[in-house]
Amino acid sequence: MPSTYYVAWWNLENLFDSEGSPRRTDKVRRALGKSIEGWTPALRDRKTRQLASVIAQMNGGVGPDLLGICEVENEFVVRRLRDRVAALLPARAYEVAHADTVDERGIDVAFIFDPRLFTAPPGLRFQHVVMRRTATREIFQVSFTTHRGRTWAVFGNHWPARSGGALESAGYRAIAGETLAYFHQRAIEVHGADTPVLAMGDFNDEPFDVSLVQYALSTRQRAKVLRADSPRLLNLMWGLMGAREGTFYFEGFSNLLDQFLVNRNMLDPGSPIRVLPETVEIVRFPGMFDPEAVYPAPIPFGGMGDAANEDGYSDHFPIAVQVEEAD
Repeated sequence: MPSTYYVAWWNLENLFDSEGSPRRTDKVRRALGKSIEGWTPALRDRKTRQLASVIAQMNGGVGPDLLGICEVENEFVVRRLRDRVAALLPARAYEVAHADTVDERGIDVAFIFDPRLFTAPPGLRFQHVVMRRTATREIFQVSFTTHRGRTWAVFGNHWPARSGGALESAGYRAIAGETLAYFHQRAIEVHGADTPVLAMGDFNDEPFDVSLVQYALSTRQRAKVLRADSPRLLNLMWGLMGAREGTFYFEGFSNLLDQFLVNRNMLDPGSPIRVLPETVEIVRFPGMFDPEAVYPAPIPFGGMGDAANEDGYSDHFPIAVQVEEAD
């Protein structure tokens, strides 16, 4: 009988270790400056509990099988989050794959996964550098082995932000898109022509932006992706474009910055590991947003230089999709 996996992604909005943490480098401490002041262990742990409460509700209350996350400071906070989710879901025994990136603020990308379904061999975890003048997050690739023995290449992305303006910073995201496209093809060369590839993340651009369409080679056209030897990726979020809801809101406008991209080996009906495109969704549980608002934006937790709302979660909504693996 086929296995169905619930895969999710979430930008956790500055899940930082507490002020004065011995796990923080001097370089990151200088970059954070006064923004880390007042970020107490109690606030860190409250935010962790809030995030865990949402993760535990996913997948009908049994939690995701594979979760990609970003805006986490270090492996310590990822493991605290994992442990908090485990306390809510004792049937799970999640493991962590974490990338300690060179980002100047110290924020990283990581995966939390069920080891009964996937393994993440240490030798098959890669950090792909996105070149820019100031340090930014690498693209984190893990070539997972499924419990049926198949290789599945998964890329976690947190592309350069729009700080300073979307147009002014667009070149950096173009570089990130080119980097993703290159290592998509590299994964095919290394693992074989039939390797399924999933890229997920906060791309800080929308599905129609140049960084995704021209550089990452993503498209809304399934037929283009399914052509033999196609280097293209299908962007699963196009079906949600035009709706009122987004994953991130800026000045009252919704943006669809968090996305799933898949290659041809996850689209063909005969593929051993295939995505179910109709299942893609923005995860919006009650309490995560104000239902009376004109634009139902996520309720952020804040902190890190802003006022903290201990009933908040993140400034992004999670996204989720289902993936099926054949016997």
